[in-house]
Amino acid sequence: MPPWDNVGWHNGIDTMDQASPRSIQRVGVIGGGQLAWMMGPAAQKLGLELVVQTPQSTDPAVAIAAATVLAPVADAAATASLATQCDVITFENEFIDCGGLQTLAQQGTVFRPSLEVLALVLDKRHQREFFERIGLPNPRYTWLEGDESEAELAARAEAIGYPLVMKTRRLGYDGYGTAVVQDAAQLGTTWHRLNHAPVLLEEFVPFQQELAIMVARSARGDVAVYPTVETQQVDQICRRVLAPARVRAAVASRLEGIARTLAEELELVGIVGIECFLTAGDRVLVNEIAPRTHNSGHYTLDACATSQFEQQLRAVGDRPLGPTALTCPQAVMVNLLGLDESDASHHRKLERLKQQPRATLYWYNKAIRPGRKLGHLTLRLDAGAEPRDAAAAIEAIWYGEVTPEEA
Repeated sequence: MPPWDNVGWHNGIDTMDQASPRSIQRVGVIGGGQLAWMMGPAAQKLGLELVVQTPQSTDPAVAIAAATVLAPVADAAATASLATQCDVITFENEFIDCGGLQTLAQQGTVFRPSLEVLALVLDKRHQREFFERIGLPNPRYTWLEGDESEAELAARAEAIGYPLVMKTRRLGYDGYGTAVVQDAAQLGTTWHRLNHAPVLLEEFVPFQQELAIMVARSARGDVAVYPTVETQQVDQICRRVLAPARVRAAVASRLEGIARTLAEELELVGIVGIECFLTAGDRVLVNEIAPRTHNSGHYTLDACATSQFEQQLRAVGDRPLGPTALTCPQAVMVNLLGLDESDASHHRKLERLKQQPRATLYWYNKAIRPGRKLGHLTLRLDAGAEPRDAAAAIEAIWYGEVTPEEA
């Protein structure tokens, strides 16, 4: 286990006040999906080795790891084994056992971001309270613990007003555990469908655009902010990302300010994705954050001077942060979700996508099933191109109709 002994505590957030006492060469990654897989080329570039904790030998990141701990991401005993094989541990996802890992942190294992940052995002109520405390703009919200009466539920909802959004406070992602409640008649049945889980109730935000921004911070306190992008959802799952977002300069500046504030207040060491709503009058509201690489930052692999994956490794590995500027006028990223079609049909479509000019295809080599994120494609575009048209052309190939013989 690495001999860290200078872990400091400030504002409830675990941080390293100084650079590591020895050079970091091996980075542990909890999670072995596509986000860890896409760290592979960056690790090689930086002279780092990755050790991955993941449940299955078929998970994408196993192919690029120097070593693998085959275990669920929330297995704290397995993370203890991971810690003996690396100099620092970072995360591909936040669904970990924070409590179970505290003993390791107290014994000197360095987690970047800190376990306190991970614990913050595990509960959406705690996220909202933190945003409020540091002055970031929130929608109106309240919460339930799960043991309240129907009358108390109704009273909390009335205080927010209809329509409202009900979200499970833990383990929700890509729209799972989220429902729009139109009126009081839907309220109880929606909560029942969520098994009376602890939930957040938020005002329904009639947004004009959904925006996102990535920001990284090093242990020395250096901060690197990426351009603001627009994300577009289909069935509550990100379908496409447009970079940069077509917003007024003041809006982009506000997003950068939010990103810098959040990184500093978290005393972040690593990278975080921030999702926001843009409403009428250019009002910005924070939706939620992810303290890791994020779907909205995949475009950086091909369209920025430093990808989000390299930046994460630079931050946690005590390398200088890299530049974040776009290397082309604009770019589009399209997510490729699993279809209700045969594997052969998926691969025929992949062959067509590979022929697209100025496109880079990433295929995660995961088992195909409908709705699963299987890959993405990035298009680098000239200044005069229309990004929505470019995205539509890609989606027509992937999501378009197939003939009966192709299905």
